Amino acid sequence: MKTTKTTLIIALVLCLTLNISHAQKLYRVHQDNVKPSMMMEYEKIAKEFNEACKTHNVQAQWLATTMDGFRYLYVSPLENFAQLDNRPMADMAKAMGDDFGKMFQEFDKCYDSHGTYVIVLDEELTYMPDGFSQTQEGQDYRNYYFIHYTPENAKNLREAMKGVKDMFAAKGSKNHYRVYRTGFGIMDNYYLVAVSSKDEIDSAQKSKANQELLGPERFDVFGKVLKYASKMEEVTGEIRHDLSYMPKQ
Repeated sequence: MKTTKTTLIIALVLCLTLNISHAQKLYRVHQDNVKPSMMMEYEKIAKEFNEACKTHNVQAQWLATTMDGFRYLYVSPLENFAQLDNRPMADMAKAMGDDFGKMFQEFDKCYDSHGTYVIVLDEELTYMPDGFSQTQEGQDYRNYYFIHYTPENAKNLREAMKGVKDMFAAKGSKNHYRVYRTGFGIMDNYYLVAVSSKDEIDSAQKSKANQELLGPERFDVFGKVLKYASKMEEVTGEIRHDLSYMPKQ
């Protein structure tokens, strides 16, 4: 009976996830939490792996990014959850033989933990009036804001974040941002807000100009977000084109 109940709960969660994600953009994220002392060795192996994928024209794609704390993320678009069963590197592994396994053994020396999960682009909360894009030419620097919340505050936090978007739109803000929310494979609940800039200086200048544009009203609007957030974290990052991959057409 306990097994049956567990199976039904898992099925229900998957159905709810699929329904919520319908017509939304899904992304599979593989995250490596690299040891600081092994960063250079990790990047060396990551670039070798990238070149091997090019050689064997692996039919997959990912956008690589780094975050503070030596976090390396590889983000791939996901059409549906069935794609999680695909093995795009099977032919590559067969062709490389033992060298394929050795390459991942070298990877394993470089991090304490790693894993894969799914996030969802929340188009309703995203503010990109000129059209959505994960990357903007010449703007590879990133500010990431993790806004954690508990289930009881989910609805109120969402309404508060809609208020932020409405304020940005009403003021004609030039600070565009994307909002992702946690999906399958993550126990914690959070929104991830991503803001693009040219570099750290450009980020600071745009932030100051945006504060002046929004005016005192911003304190009340952002205050509502803080009220319902259980924890907030701001980190910086960078798009890594040298570790990103796109197969040949």
